[in-house]
Amino acid sequence: MIREFEGVIVREIPYGETSKIIHLFTKDGIIGIICKGAKSLKSAFRATTLKFTYGKFNVYYKENKLSNLISVDVINSLSNIKNDIVLLSYINYLTELTEQIVKQTTDSLYDDYIRAILKIEEGLDPLIICNIIEIKYLDYLGVGLNLDSCVSCGSKVNILTIDGDRGGYICSNCYQNEFIVDVKTIELLRMYYYVDIKSITKLRISNKVRDEINQFLNIYYDRYTGLYLKSKNFLKKLM
Repeated sequence: MIREFEGVIVREIPYGETSKIIHLFTKDGIIGIICKGAKSLKSAFRATTLKFTYGKFNVYYKENKLSNLISVDVINSLSNIKNDIVLLSYINYLTELTEQIVKQTTDSLYDDYIRAILKIEEGLDPLIICNIIEIKYLDYLGVGLNLDSCVSCGSKVNILTIDGDRGGYICSNCYQNEFIVDVKTIELLRMYYYVDIKSITKLRISNKVRDEINQFLNIYYDRYTGLYLKSKNFLKKLM
């Protein structure tokens, strides 16, 4: 059966001397595809089957088996990302995180994933985009944030700060000498969760607020998700 899949190549595996297998992330999940002769210099697939190529892939589809590639219509080669080690590191992390969560849910993460990649390709701040995705993914990991009230007493008023170790918002009555973040940090954390990534055109966030949100999420992920991702550790070393 011939089928067309829109997707992003998230992995390449050598197959024989001249071919390779690609893992394509699609709305239907991750699909394995054999690309015959793709490593040959004269092959039309050589440039169109590189990791992090976004396109439409026509394949001889075999359910639960490796499919065979027929043709590729590239939508976006993501060349800005591929030519920048920092951007590439963010995408590697975002991809590894997404792959881990795909294993734990039947829900499709494809739309948020591809929208995030395209926004980074367009030049939007990769840290902010990744943080937005991290917040949205917490629900799938079963440790979603309470963005409405204090994590200790449940109060919805007098929210003073956020703390990764304690797991969210802290009101003035439950404050125990935690670092007090900017008031914008508290407001934007909620905005990150609810925003439609596709609608973002500009990001005007101070470095202070940007860094406070990222620090909170780093601590929260380390404490509550149980995930250990090599790409995240590499990214931290670059920052």
